[in-house]
Amino acid sequence: MWSFEHEPDRSRFAERYELSSDTPAECAAKLAGGSADIGLVPVSALAFTPSLAVIPGCTIASRDRVRSIILVVRNPDGSAPEDVSGVGRVALDSSSRTSATYTRILFSRFWQIQPAFIEHAPNLEAMLRVADAALLIGDPALFALEDRAAREHRTGEKLLYLDLAHEWHQFTDTVWVSAVWAANPDAVAASGISAPHITADFQHSRDAGLRHIDDLADEWSTRIAVPRETIRTYLSKNIWYTLDEPCLAGLDLFYRYGVECGALPLAPRLRFL
Repeated sequence: MWSFEHEPDRSRFAERYELSSDTPAECAAKLAGGSADIGLVPVSALAFTPSLAVIPGCTIASRDRVRSIILVVRNPDGSAPEDVSGVGRVALDSSSRTSATYTRILFSRFWQIQPAFIEHAPNLEAMLRVADAALLIGDPALFALEDRAAREHRTGEKLLYLDLAHEWHQFTDTVWVSAVWAANPDAVAASGISAPHITADFQHSRDAGLRHIDDLADEWSTRIAVPRETIRTYLSKNIWYTLDEPCLAGLDLFYRYGVECGALPLAPRLRFL
């Protein structure tokens, strides 16, 4: 979003785009309902609204560890610390259908167990009071990792922290893809702005943001309780922003496995703007 929010491009972009800030799930709902024309949407949204077109080249993905999507597993007896076979109940952060789908795929296809899943607000302690494992996404996941050593010192309890993008990469040798920019093709056609022009704008903003990682780390370290260097590492090493062939291969598996485990209604054929 760098060029949408910073000069010298912000004024020029404001002539073409009207911005609103929403959660990924809200972005997907607005696109599906027609109250938005373009949105950064979780990749699972395309299985429910396959008419959307993907803006080429831009994504939120990870080629190994993402750090912001973790499964925290309670292991009361301390045995088999890397084993999730004792998990009977999983509390899912209710803010992301995509991360929940990845979780269901990992349990069903790769770990080959069938726990019960419940939705829960993203509070680690509350989640672990009602479940054996907790899925945390975004800032709560980063906070939990930052607090890991301090929590163990406070409670004396060792928990297993699994980075789900890493787990996906280990099992599939593909990229974990979380979100893409999607558009309503009819709205784009009616806007008078060409699809190649929109694609160029978004790819330009992506590249400008990558040139300003240090500025972003400075900015966000004043907004969230995470150290600046953690934010910088996250933006520069954990997240991958280019929708390339390895990403598309990962998406193909995500949709196929999501249908097979019953988490998605269909495997969409991706359309590009």
